Amino acid sequence: MLKVKVAPSILAGDFSRMGEIVKTLQACGADYIHCDVMDGNFVPSITFGAQMIEAIRPHTQLPLDCHLMVNHPETHIEAFARAGADIITVHAETCDCLKTFDRIRACGVRASAVINPKTPVETAFPLAECADMILLMSVHPGWGGQKFIPETLQKIEALRNYCIKIGRDNLDIEVDGGITEENVGMVLTAGANVIVAGSAIFRAKDMAATIARMRQV
Repeated sequence: MLKVKVAPSILAGDFSRMGEIVKTLQACGADYIHCDVMDGNFVPSITFGAQMIEAIRPHTQLPLDCHLMVNHPETHIEAFARAGADIITVHAETCDCLKTFDRIRACGVRASAVINPKTPVETAFPLAECADMILLMSVHPGWGGQKFIPETLQKIEALRNYCIKIGRDNLDIEVDGGITEENVGMVLTAGANVIVAGSAIFRAKDMAATIARMRQV
């Protein structure tokens, strides 16, 4: 059985306290730190770049899971690798993922692909054959606090079934957007095992308890 991993998204955190925040998330039992990088072109918002990854890297031993919501992500791979990224995720809508995987792995970093809610799940099938992880967006990328799109559950199930069919039963399937303690059980049952959560964790009275409950549902 695949291990369930919780990846809090620092997009929901206080940008003026990022070093302290990632230390706290590690102490609270997070498995990854999810870093939402937005360029103001592929998505409307602008968040941060490789400098933020470099700044928080000394403050945690957790893997930094960098989700590049940017156009031409292949031009940024080396910078994020140097900054300390452990996983780099690129959008199937923005690049040739298979070629970009080669560039990511040449930097010694795990390679992942992501598809948006309107992108057919079948787009991820050939990528699942060689990716280290596949991310399915369960909200439209660009800003936090959105509600989970229910149709994502069918996409998760279809992707997990395809992975089983091709003998990649253990591929990590990550889901990002609108996940709470109330719906995480459905996401895990559908076949995901890596949960990105921002508001649900950062607004919790007890972040450690929330992370633990998300993992144990």
